[in-house]
Amino acid sequence: MIREIKSKTKYYYTMGEVCNITGLKPHVLRFWETQFPQLHPRRKERSNRRYTSKDIETIKKIKYLLYVKGFKIEGAKKSLKGFTDFAEIEKQESHQLDEERKKILKDVQKQLREIKKLTEKLKEK
Repeated sequence: MIREIKSKTKYYYTMGEVCNITGLKPHVLRFWETQFPQLHPRRKERSNRRYTSKDIETIKKIKYLLYVKGFKIEGAKKSLKGFTDFAEIEKQESHQLDEERKKILKDVQKQLREIKKLTEKLKEK
């Protein structure tokens, strides 16, 4: 007997699941729905919100603009209209962080070499 393999990709997410994914509180999501026309989850009969993957990506973009870039609501609205690929921006920032980490590691290595030289000199005495 052949069984169908269920897809692990969900089509809809509850508000609780979206809160866990994004790290935001429900009242923040509800407020953003009133401020950003791009964010419009579907509603079930009982008026429970059903978020799609696209909604979650929009929420991540809004969170990035407000919390990381420091935009105000109006600026985030304008920026969200012309927002480029979110994955590309994350990739660029990740690359910048990698470069900063490399520089810090080189500085630490240099300091460790200096400490090693000093301890060797002390052992010789």
